[in-house]
Amino acid sequence: MSSSSTTLLPDLGAEILIPVCAVVGILFSLVQWALVSKVKLSPDSSAHAGSDKSGKNGYADYLIDEEENVNDHSVVAKCAEIQSIISEGATSFLFTEYQYVGVFMTAFALLIFLFLGSVEGFSTKSQPCSYDETRTCKPALATAVFSTISFLLGGFTSVVSGFLGMKIATYANARTTLEARKGVGKAFITAFRSGAVMGFLLAANGLLVLYIAINLFKLYYGEDWGGLFEAITGYGLGGSSMALFGRVGGGIYTKAADVGADLVGKVERNIPEDDPRNPAVIADNVGDNVGDIAGMGSDLFGSYAESSCAALVVASISSFGINHEFTAMMYPLIVSSMGIIVCLITTLFATDFFEIKTVKEIEPALKWQLIISTVLMTIGIAIVSWIALPSSFTIFNFGIQKEVKNWQLFLCVGVGLWAGLIIGFVTEYFTSNAYSPVQDVADSCRTGAATNVIFGLALGYKSVIIPIFAIAVSIFVSFSFAAMYGIAVAALGMLSTIATGLAIDAYGPISDNAGGIAEMAGMSHRIRERTDALDAAGNTTAAIGKGFAIGSAALVSLALFGAFVSRANITTVDVLTPKVFIGLLVGAMLPYWFSAMTMKSVGSAALKMVEEVRRQFNTIPGLMEGSAKPDYANCVKISTDASIKEMIPPGALVMLTPLIVGIFFGVETLSGVLAGSLVSGVQIAISASNTGGAWDNAKKYIEAGASEHARSLGPKGSDPHKAAVIGDTVGDPLKDTSGPSLNILIKLMAVESLVFAPFFTTHGGLLFKIF
Repeated sequence: MSSSSTTLLPDLGAEILIPVCAVVGILFSLVQWALVSKVKLSPDSSAHAGSDKSGKNGYADYLIDEEENVNDHSVVAKCAEIQSIISEGATSFLFTEYQYVGVFMTAFALLIFLFLGSVEGFSTKSQPCSYDETRTCKPALATAVFSTISFLLGGFTSVVSGFLGMKIATYANARTTLEARKGVGKAFITAFRSGAVMGFLLAANGLLVLYIAINLFKLYYGEDWGGLFEAITGYGLGGSSMALFGRVGGGIYTKAADVGADLVGKVERNIPEDDPRNPAVIADNVGDNVGDIAGMGSDLFGSYAESSCAALVVASISSFGINHEFTAMMYPLIVSSMGIIVCLITTLFATDFFEIKTVKEIEPALKWQLIISTVLMTIGIAIVSWIALPSSFTIFNFGIQKEVKNWQLFLCVGVGLWAGLIIGFVTEYFTSNAYSPVQDVADSCRTGAATNVIFGLALGYKSVIIPIFAIAVSIFVSFSFAAMYGIAVAALGMLSTIATGLAIDAYGPISDNAGGIAEMAGMSHRIRERTDALDAAGNTTAAIGKGFAIGSAALVSLALFGAFVSRANITTVDVLTPKVFIGLLVGAMLPYWFSAMTMKSVGSAALKMVEEVRRQFNTIPGLMEGSAKPDYANCVKISTDASIKEMIPPGALVMLTPLIVGIFFGVETLSGVLAGSLVSGVQIAISASNTGGAWDNAKKYIEAGASEHARSLGPKGSDPHKAAVIGDTVGDPLKDTSGPSLNILIKLMAVESLVFAPFFTTHGGLLFKIF
């Protein structure tokens, strides 16, 4: 074992630095929340807005639109009322979902305990360590107990992250609408600040809980770091299991409502998107919060938890783990801590250093967030690698120890970080209506829905090329320098600016809701134009967020795969052996099976929704004239019931596959399944997300009519516009249900295999033992 030089940052420094950065992140999110809550939702305070002391951020500006002042009280009251309906709908759905998921968590926690405890027959004796026979390590029963605890901890943190995000979003949507009366800049700041609350809460909570768990587990494990970090992997599994149900359930909910609202409202009845006469419109707005905010939050938290766990597991059997160097071991967490500080500085550029004055400045401001955070983070990683790592150390690489220099590890994290930015910008190019790909899709609507669908599918397939090359290069570079540890920290690099990424991502649904509220509250056309501009920018940035999530999922899965292979004592995965090859084929098929289930779920839920919306339009007298109110609650109930029922089969497919394959076919076949699902899942996820995003923005391009070309395809209600709406409707389940859920599928199967690896190694492969 080559002994390594000490780090510049002492252990005590690392012990203080990580929790302090996490607490700073939480405090920053609370400050942002306090600033958002300054926008009052009670009519009296906004009527006297001009008489307040003038604040820098314009909370006290006079309203620009004089015509809005006429019935100011009723507009504010109406916005507040709609917001509370959306918030109640989202909260009740999440509570229902969490009750079902709670039962699953309890059952699965019991399964983890029984499977891992049975590896050594529930023995409480210490065992010789698998990597160093001269030392004794804690029994398998301890791994079972602590893995179960960390699984529940990860699940709980994921639920809290998603729920808080949803609460913030529903708190901010009406406030964004009201601020739009003062100008687009004020509305942008409100929406972006609210997104930042979610981003920082999630990044800081994830880091703090993981750090506290490691320190508490260390009290028991002491010198046995291999056992300690193996038990911590349950944290990633818990986070991702929650994310799967949040993403699938939320995705089915939001798309059932969206498709129902669009097909009957826009295509059949020719009324605007968020028209209050449409019964599905509240369910649609609720869906944005439970799918795009709560689901996305849980998803990125899962990625973050898993990449940290994968890096820690691989490092625990390298020179850091064997020589018990705490600071170097905590390198993945120190990178994340630096990320929080970098994102904090970056956020100030959007909210305090520069002010947005026109609609054209919105999208560049969001893009600059990504660029600034990536550039600052590169400097941050260089500093962290210099102070937190020894100048040279060894990493365990399939049976041998590989020597690595600290600058090589800096390059591994850096390549992941910049690959994320490239994936983000390629996604933006293919999904923003400012560029030719989406404009071509819009143009294809001239000849009807069929050509629109053909062009959209082609765009999605083509958009996979560059992201795959970016992922391939980062894998090659990071593996060459630091084996599987390099890949794990590259994934962390991609996720290191998660606070900014999530702020940008959450901004989209918040501004989308703000537009819906403006329409339902009967605000003027000028306000609606502003919220539409915010929403269009948010649509593109949501696609960028999904690109990040998928790219990081690919790297995380590979890192987890590496940790699984070394944990299961497999020296090589030989594709030419039948055991592995059948696994490869089945693994590649799984994302298709999963997509089929989720797409069909959206279809059947949307069918019920369409029937209900049609029924209301046909049977409620005065609904089309606006003299009667629709039954919003019934539509919310249809979406809730359908999504809860339909999320169980896809969830079961993902959770049971590794268990069945591991128990009956063994670790070699399981390694094939993991490789196959990773390779095909990434491609389908990227193309599905980008196809859906392109169709959505092609429709918005025609509706906005901002250029001569767009006006030639419009206006709303024209044949090209109807074709675009159909394309958007087909793309909805692709971009918001199947695509984003696939990245959880590939990560979750890998982390589950890693957690159960000791059991599969000891008792797995029953069928091959029989024959």
